[in-house]
Amino acid sequence: MNCAEALDLPVPAMPEKPVLLVVAAALIDADGRVLLAQRPPGKRMAGLWEFPGGKLDKGEIPEYALMRELKEELGIETRPCCFSPAGFTSHGYDDFHLLMPLYACRVWEGTPVPHEGQVFKWVFPKDMYDYPMPEADIPLIAQLQQVL
Repeated sequence: MNCAEALDLPVPAMPEKPVLLVVAAALIDADGRVLLAQRPPGKRMAGLWEFPGGKLDKGEIPEYALMRELKEELGIETRPCCFSPAGFTSHGYDDFHLLMPLYACRVWEGTPVPHEGQVFKWVFPKDMYDYPMPEADIPLIAQLQQVL
């Protein structure tokens, strides 16, 4: 069914579930590769590959949350002016709905080091589909490829 056909149907019931706002970064190195992190054992969706980032704290804006998360997770320093919007995803999981902007970042200080038990890989965007990712992250690959 296409969108025009759907407009002829009654309005579907809105699912009631919490909305989770997270932010992610596509760290891009000098060779055009993007850093992917594998979720460690014991975490939800363990073993899947994702863009680094995390949840916003109460009252935090996305760019500052991303700056904080990259420092906590990877030990690198960034600033909001280093981030450029690269994509956005809105995805319904069984128990929550995820909203996630993705920012491209080519400038940071330090070398990314895993601080939370994750494994890292630098991957060319064309190869990202070879890495199993959370459902919400998959549409971000094509969006990122368009801006690179």
